Amino acid sequence: MQQIMETDVGISEYIGFDVPKIEGIIKQRFTDFLVFEVDLDGQVIHLKSLDMPESSKKAADAKAAAAAGDTAAAPSAEQPAGDEKIVEEESKPEAQAETYTAEASSEATPQPAQAEQAAEEEAPKDDEPWPERFTESLKPFLSENVISRLKEMYLEGPEPPFVSDSGWAGRQARAAGGSGDQSEPAASAEPAPAPEPESQGRGKRGRDRGRGGRGGRGGRGGGRGGRAGAREDHRRVLSDPIASKEIRTGLHQVIRDLFGGKLETETDTTAPPSDEGSRIAIKWSKRGGAATRGRGGGRAGRTEGGKGNYPPYIHFTLQKTNRDTQDALAYLSRTLHCNVKDLSVAGTKDKRGVTVQRVSLRRGNKTVEDVWKMANGLNGRRTMEEILTQRGERGVRVADFNYRKASLELGMLKGNAFVITLRNVRVDSMDTLDRAMNTIKNKGFINYYGMQRFGTASIPTHTIGLALLKGDWHRAVSLILRNRPGEHPDVVAARNAWLVDGDLDRALELMPRRVVAERCILESYKKQGGDTRNAMGALSTIPRNLRLMYIHAYQSYVWNAIVSERIRIHGADKPVVGDLVFDEPSAVKAESSEDVAEFALEAAEGEVTLDEKATNEEIGMCSGRSSKRSRKAWEPPKVKVLTEQDLDKYSIFDVIMPLPGKDVDYPGGSLGERYREFLRRDGLDPDNWIRKQKDYTLGGSYRKILHLPKELSWTVLRYTDPDVPLAQSDEDKLLGMPPPATVEDGKFLALQINLQLGTAAYATMALREVTKTETSSHYQTSLTQASEDQKYRATETVEGDGTE
Repeated sequence: MQQIMETDVGISEYIGFDVPKIEGIIKQRFTDFLVFEVDLDGQVIHLKSLDMPESSKKAADAKAAAAAGDTAAAPSAEQPAGDEKIVEEESKPEAQAETYTAEASSEATPQPAQAEQAAEEEAPKDDEPWPERFTESLKPFLSENVISRLKEMYLEGPEPPFVSDSGWAGRQARAAGGSGDQSEPAASAEPAPAPEPESQGRGKRGRDRGRGGRGGRGGRGGGRGGRAGAREDHRRVLSDPIASKEIRTGLHQVIRDLFGGKLETETDTTAPPSDEGSRIAIKWSKRGGAATRGRGGGRAGRTEGGKGNYPPYIHFTLQKTNRDTQDALAYLSRTLHCNVKDLSVAGTKDKRGVTVQRVSLRRGNKTVEDVWKMANGLNGRRTMEEILTQRGERGVRVADFNYRKASLELGMLKGNAFVITLRNVRVDSMDTLDRAMNTIKNKGFINYYGMQRFGTASIPTHTIGLALLKGDWHRAVSLILRNRPGEHPDVVAARNAWLVDGDLDRALELMPRRVVAERCILESYKKQGGDTRNAMGALSTIPRNLRLMYIHAYQSYVWNAIVSERIRIHGADKPVVGDLVFDEPSAVKAESSEDVAEFALEAAEGEVTLDEKATNEEIGMCSGRSSKRSRKAWEPPKVKVLTEQDLDKYSIFDVIMPLPGKDVDYPGGSLGERYREFLRRDGLDPDNWIRKQKDYTLGGSYRKILHLPKELSWTVLRYTDPDVPLAQSDEDKLLGMPPPATVEDGKFLALQINLQLGTAAYATMALREVTKTETSSHYQTSLTQASEDQKYRATETVEGDGTE
């Protein structure tokens, strides 16, 4: 059987078609493909310290003293220079979430000033309660003046300010909605900033229990001395009149999403009706918002946690080498003795490479010290010296721990930063190389779904998805059970036991548990006494997310093919009549919707088989609770079909293409008809995506046809030995391993690319613009094996940095 190629999944065109190809090998070594998560604040995630953390007891004591009115324990405003704070480098699930630091033990015993600074870590820094993303998200709906007043009210906290300065260090009294600078109180020595009602949970004692404490209503016993419960909060911020119902709905939604229920909105009924539209009133929620329910719907409000009353989640940084994200999480769940559902990530990362990302753990009774020890094997498997001088076990290393109030959720990232090294590069001139790179930098690349989307076997997953959409259940089963070249001998033997010998028991005995879909079907047949007629029932036993991935692969295939057709006909320089774009004024909301929809479909840059992703039932892009966000109902944004009069208002980077489904519009003109005809040729009705089996009903989504890297730079290197790394992982840097060494007169050329992409883009699709070469893993492996530089291998493969 032939392995699938790019053209089999609709990938055929290039932006820089006039630039000669640059031969090179992608991912010859794991360190040739480094991936670093970019969090919601735009920070690139790196490992910072391998040392064992410690729960900051002094910080907790300092906070308790401050809560009791001991102003002498007020934290200092600044952290010592050079102390890279983990809190600023982590992906923040809630911008106002309180962070309890876990300091590396290598920092020795803090000085008195440092103990006070540890207490400061309990509260967000000045820029944390209201990060820039709040302002950016609100701009499409509110004027600058209204955003300013909303920020002011939010920083005051859920309780209105006192008339006197009791407990507020001299804060001046003023009328609700008044103006003034509130940044000072937010950074004051008050032990728990008001924007964090959830921090006043059951884990606190006495008079420090505010809104969101026991009972969770109205601040009963809240504030200092419990007096706040007797006062009503009349503060509210009014929007300007909004005529569009869609924009008003969008404002309600963005307030819910940004503030997790802490703020609530309602239509203002105090003003008479106006032709200009209704105003929306925004105020602090009386229900306690996230303090009682939590962002995930009932988790985040628990602040009681075990040991030391720290928050219920621990966030840490994970570096993994040549492991799928789900596989790494399954390994961590075993070493941490927890359910894999207690671990969450913002998105999956590529398998074939070295990747760094944040992970959250619902800790139960574990402390950061417990987690570090268990994850690093400091329980008999390894000594402290081995942990701090050798690579992590099985390609996994964890570091940089924090206590947090909420788990990570799917989509809580801005994208990924890559350091990619192409080896054995052959190019006719440096000018050609620069032309190719500048094409990507200035014109972007076609935003194709990469080869990893369609599996690594000879049977592309989208063909199974098409069979499911057509209700051809027996064909779907046949495709799933069919033999594939290059599989593990155990899997081959198991398939043949059923396909050739018809021995169901033997097939189940031999089939590894990691081969999920096949085992589900065979086990279903066994329960039916060997009867294979109920193919639909057998398919329904496959985990839902795995079945959906087959269908999403078909959507991706269609999208790739139609975008190739569009670019083949019209080029990739400018919009044309009939193109689709997001309609104003909902464009910003639509961009956000695009990301959410993409995550609902996306397996990200994970080049692994679907079976590997399904080893845990949480096979989507995230595990456990973080998948809630991916299942959130997607609201289709308004789009418009461009006319001749629209063309000068939009660029090619505004053009979108739908993934097929009931909630999307097709392009206009001849391209739209080509889209419909493409679906008809596959035996599908382009206007009917509703199925009796609800799991197979497609909603659809939109995706930009081009992607422009946020950052891009490149360097040319020379080398001779292909086993010598040309880039270094964070772990190796912290272990003090020798840095990458290049050879000025080396026999071979390497191209090292630094780029940053958004959440839904594939780095391999950017690279194909440079190499004009097949990006499938089997083809790249064959290039490595045939590469001339393999003759010059002078070193043994270093453990943890093997070749592909």
